[in-house]
Amino acid sequence: MANFGWAYINCNDATPGSGSFGPAYSLQFVTESDGGTSGSALLKYYTASYYSYDPSTIVLSGNLIVTGAISASTYHIEDIAIIDATGSTYFGDGQTDIHARTGSLEVYSDSALILKANALNGQTTIGGFQGTYKRVTSTPFTASVSQTVLGIDTANTNITICMPSASSAGAGAVMFIKDQTSRTSSRVYISGSTGTSQELIDSASYYTLSGTYPAINLYSDGKNWWIF
Repeated sequence: MANFGWAYINCNDATPGSGSFGPAYSLQFVTESDGGTSGSALLKYYTASYYSYDPSTIVLSGNLIVTGAISASTYHIEDIAIIDATGSTYFGDGQTDIHARTGSLEVYSDSALILKANALNGQTTIGGFQGTYKRVTSTPFTASVSQTVLGIDTANTNITICMPSASSAGAGAVMFIKDQTSRTSSRVYISGSTGTSQELIDSASYYTLSGTYPAINLYSDGKNWWIF
């Protein structure tokens, strides 16, 4: 007899003594009693559409234990109570992928809360915050929407920083700019203009930092930048 991994048998066509039993569409397994094959209504394979099932669908009504890997082009889970996983997990394979979830999210280090996104009140709680930092050593310098803190570290010369587009940054985006150089007569000019568009900082086309170690905090309303 040829070796095979599994067999699908339409049990409606099985005759007494054929050694194949079980309900229609059931996958066959070897029984311990007589070495024949039988099937269960809890494990079926449908070659054509059946009720809400698509063609070529295996339906298991029970638990599944896999000791190896599962590879699927689509992974859909319904009525989840608990997802338990150990080790690292990876989601997505491209920068345009979006991973959406409904409900709150909590991240802990042991029992200490690190991050909580509360879906009920819209608040996010964090144990500590670290924004991206960029050391500015040349002029003019064009800031990016991916940067949070700019530290100006240059010689005693005039510096121009061009803010990213407020519309590209989006409403609510923030940026912190600190002059890390003790200046005497030079200035730091922060421009709200980006390319051909004219965006403002507190209704002005640019803002000037002067003196010893000045700083400025800015936020976007989606159209212009504002000082806070």
